[in-house]
Amino acid sequence: MLEKNLAKTYNPKDFEERIYAQWMENGYFSANVNENKKAFTIMLPPPNITGQLHMGHALDHTLQDILIRFKRMQGFETLWQPGTDHASIATEVKVVEHIQKEEGKSKYEIGREEFLKRAWAWRDEYGRRIVDQMKKLGDSCDWDKERFTMDEGCSEAVTEFFVRLYNDGHIYRGNRIINWCPDCKTSLSDAEVEHEEKNGNLYHMKYPIKDSKEFIEIATTRPETMLGDTAVAVNPNDERYKHLIGKSVILPIVEREIPIVADDYVDMEFGSGAVKITPAHDPNDFEIAQRHNLPSINVMNEDGTMNENSGKYEGLDRYECRKVLVKDLEDLGYLIKIKDHTHNVGHCYRCNTIVEPRLSKQWFVKMDELAKPAIKALENGDLKLVPERFNKIYLNWLENIKDWCISRQLWWGHRIPAYYCLECEETIVSKNEPKNCPKCSSTNLKQDEDVLDTWFSSALWPFSTLGWPNNTKELDYFYPTDVLVTGYDIIFFWVIRMVFAGIYCTGKVPFKYVFIHGLVRDSQGRKMSKSLGNGIDPLEIIENYGADALRFTLATGNSPGNDMRFYIERVEASRNFANKLWNASRFVLMNVDEELIKSVQRKDVENHLTLADKWIISRMNNLVKEMTENMEKFELGIGVQKIYDFIWSEYCDWYIEMVKPRLYGQDIDTKKSALYTLIYVLENVLKLLHPFMPFITEEIYKYLPTVNESIMISSWPKYKLEDEMKNEEEKMNLLMEAIRSIRNIRAEMNVPPSKKAKIMLVPSNEKLSTVQEGKEYFQTLASASFVEILENNSKVPEDAMSAVVEGLEIYIPLDELVDFEKEIQRLEKEMEKIESELKRVNGKLSNKGFLDKAPEKLVQEEKAKKEKYEEMKKSVLERLQNLKSKLNS
Repeated sequence: MLEKNLAKTYNPKDFEERIYAQWMENGYFSANVNENKKAFTIMLPPPNITGQLHMGHALDHTLQDILIRFKRMQGFETLWQPGTDHASIATEVKVVEHIQKEEGKSKYEIGREEFLKRAWAWRDEYGRRIVDQMKKLGDSCDWDKERFTMDEGCSEAVTEFFVRLYNDGHIYRGNRIINWCPDCKTSLSDAEVEHEEKNGNLYHMKYPIKDSKEFIEIATTRPETMLGDTAVAVNPNDERYKHLIGKSVILPIVEREIPIVADDYVDMEFGSGAVKITPAHDPNDFEIAQRHNLPSINVMNEDGTMNENSGKYEGLDRYECRKVLVKDLEDLGYLIKIKDHTHNVGHCYRCNTIVEPRLSKQWFVKMDELAKPAIKALENGDLKLVPERFNKIYLNWLENIKDWCISRQLWWGHRIPAYYCLECEETIVSKNEPKNCPKCSSTNLKQDEDVLDTWFSSALWPFSTLGWPNNTKELDYFYPTDVLVTGYDIIFFWVIRMVFAGIYCTGKVPFKYVFIHGLVRDSQGRKMSKSLGNGIDPLEIIENYGADALRFTLATGNSPGNDMRFYIERVEASRNFANKLWNASRFVLMNVDEELIKSVQRKDVENHLTLADKWIISRMNNLVKEMTENMEKFELGIGVQKIYDFIWSEYCDWYIEMVKPRLYGQDIDTKKSALYTLIYVLENVLKLLHPFMPFITEEIYKYLPTVNESIMISSWPKYKLEDEMKNEEEKMNLLMEAIRSIRNIRAEMNVPPSKKAKIMLVPSNEKLSTVQEGKEYFQTLASASFVEILENNSKVPEDAMSAVVEGLEIYIPLDELVDFEKEIQRLEKEMEKIESELKRVNGKLSNKGFLDKAPEKLVQEEKAKKEKYEEMKKSVLERLQNLKSKLNS
């Protein structure tokens, strides 16, 4: 017997975990080198091992899974490569906090080796958590190929990449101004600094000219850095200061003599036209110092406190120092004024601490030459960004790129493969630890203490995961990858670095398309964050509504590059849609006659397909064509809206209702053609919906009498020219429009659905055959007691309600719709209610006390109510008079 026991109630908890386990057990997610198939590859942006699945992940993963499932059904060998990222800063912070909380010790107290043991233990315990959560969402990744950015293969790739860049002259070590986080106590790249507009102050100070009564006015937002000033700069063309160039000023408080230099960088129009030069604490000042051979004085410690170069301020926090210093300047007469000033302030992207520009010896990647191929890739079309508006941002960043600071003062991460000879100070960069110094043969070597920026290893993700630097068959088959799906917030962090790294290491752009999505915001449009407490846990949504409802919500209304708002009402609507599909499918399956439908082919029912059958087949055929085009163009939000509209409206609300009489009738041929069409269309819409809602489609699919194995490995529907039946679509559109008009008339007249009414149709000659062919649908869908087709409207009663659609006049005799006596009684009760409300409103508005004391807004509201009730009274009165007149006649 055909299994058709689809559960009475849709409950995703009954099958989602079971189905995922079956997919895993059957190996449906696995991808292997297959010369008979074309490969399609997506690399999962590796989530941090510190985190858990948040709504941004859920969106990102849903979009990727939709594309992978779509391409898998199209017959590609699909690899969705999963993995996790070691996230050096974030993980180290978590492990340090854990050790401090549990043992009261710092990482330095337990030592590097022991700390790394704890970090790996953290990864083993917490790193698996997010993977398990990804599975709950339905991610169809090839879990057998899961990678970690610090596994043996990826680590080998990182070392190879560093050594190649160094040997080719792209990596150097030097003293440069970097972004320093005093909280994380590490350097940051420019991309890891988030700028935020802040209200601050501009401090104007006097710097006395040596051996003169003159002074020069200086303005700064960071007065504490003046302790490290080594010059004052003016523009050489500034007439105000030409006579001072070459002279010196006496630095207030410190009493150090510093020169006045001329430099074109100085903007004569900004502030006083003179600027303090603090080479160790400002990138622009550092460049000026290089040009004028000025010394650099670092006045801060790594934790943001003032150091021994700060004199009496040593040990103070930078902001406490600012307060004390400004007070001292004021007391000594050096402070001119303090002005309000709004400016952009850089914050650490991890801990939100204000970063400090700081002179430091770090490792850098020279980006000028490496950026050029990445620019060319976009310009010549080898790389396409979706949507294209991000091209400008991509190019602007690359064309103005600065050298990349890649060293981090951390222990967790890829340790820099550089070794220093402690005898002759030679630097050795090597894939393997050297035994002795190649310059002096000393064995007294020490490896660099720092680790590499997390993004240095992530840049290699598309090919390191496939075996690079080794020439593996997987690398040859699956690389370059096809699509990278990512949010616009990490274009600079990750995307650009993957592009230049991919071209440099492999000679190929790492992906053809970058599909860029926006952020998931709360219902008010705010970014979800811990501080606002507005985050929504996707796992809670899955627990309450199922993974399919969450995925469908995230896909619906989604357009490339745009943010979306998340409403719980939308999730409920998605679950309602799933319930609608479930109930419709259950209805179809309950009516399947196994003997009747077994092995039925299209040719067996072709001559018995009705207008409705041909219409729904044609509409589905169009849907296949349009959805396939949408999916190929990454218009997933448009595609999912189309399948929603088709299932809800055309298939469920129209077609199923149209065929019910045939299913219950005695004509075997028409019943067979109806069942064939119901199942044929249902099977195909389940396939179209599967990438978006994989669980419910799999659960329903296995009950169909015409299918094999799993919907996951079934074929994506294809457009068929022979199924395009425009004529039938036009006919059905006319009939549906007419039925909708009848429904509108009945709704306006408050006619209950149970009351049948005679319908009189007057078609034009061109529409006569269509109306005759569709006569039965008026009885089924328009609550008709009898349908009469007339040549003209001469037989139509004068008091008939009417509607007109193209080529067809529709009439319903009024006495067919209304029981005059009951309707008069109902309207008289309605009139009593309206008059009661009018009496109440008029009473208020004639009350002087109310008018004098009530707020104006409340008075206006009452006046508006009066107008509304008077309109209602007029309408009901007219209707009553009309009905009484007809009853008496």
